[in-house]
Amino acid sequence: MTEINVGRLGIWRPWSLLDAGLARDVEDLGYGAIWIGGSPSGDLEIAERLLAATDRIVIATGIVNMWRTPAEEVAASYHRLNDAYGERFLLGAGIGHPEATQEYRSPYETIVRYLDALDAADVPASRRVLAALGPKVLRLSAERAAGAHPYLTTPEHSREARKVLGDGPLLAPDQKIVLDSDPDRARALAREMLARYLGLRNYVANFKRLGFTGADVADGGSDALVDALIAHGDAAAVTARVAGHLDAGADHVAVQALTEPGGDPRPALRAVAETLG
Repeated sequence: MTEINVGRLGIWRPWSLLDAGLARDVEDLGYGAIWIGGSPSGDLEIAERLLAATDRIVIATGIVNMWRTPAEEVAASYHRLNDAYGERFLLGAGIGHPEATQEYRSPYETIVRYLDALDAADVPASRRVLAALGPKVLRLSAERAAGAHPYLTTPEHSREARKVLGDGPLLAPDQKIVLDSDPDRARALAREMLARYLGLRNYVANFKRLGFTGADVADGGSDALVDALIAHGDAAAVTARVAGHLDAGADHVAVQALTEPGGDPRPALRAVAETLG
């Protein structure tokens, strides 16, 4: 288990959509962590700005891309932030997906080598988590890190991930939500986000492990796939899905509130926080 207390609830948001004002508001709502998505740069300047703007909330990377950022660079950034802010920074790292990087090869060995380099740079295993979907990397998350940060999954995946991780390691999945009781409008927004992942083989492989078929990932994704991955509806409906991960064995859920471009995620985040505390 990580030495860092991220609480039961966090938020996940691309680094380009995070700012000091939102970070303070999320902290005031009682969330325990902000996960910086979208492969932030290795200097972790965005994490430093969010840490400086807040008082207690943990800032985590969700994730630093191992292909794009040398371990030595991110280790130096880790130590800078750790020296300044102590146990408020958590390093999440992962390999992303094959289609994004021409250099992408031997994913598992790349992760192992990266962790070896972090070890050599004195980044403690208890202060880092791995992006993990399949059982092999989930096991590595338990052996060489504080736990796992699965992305774009379901409570059923959290249940299986907990079996692989065993008791102790942190399990911190993300859960996407659309606070909208119109299913057609909500699914349309969900499909906009989901579109890029339906062409990425590591995510498609995970969807199939969850029981979905090739037909489910075709033509923008079936309603069944969309509904399983992105919770939508009123506050009770989206909150129930977040709670589903906790009931299935997750320690923490990073909530990603989807909105139209330029939309405010606060109403959805407030609804979850007020219900689950």
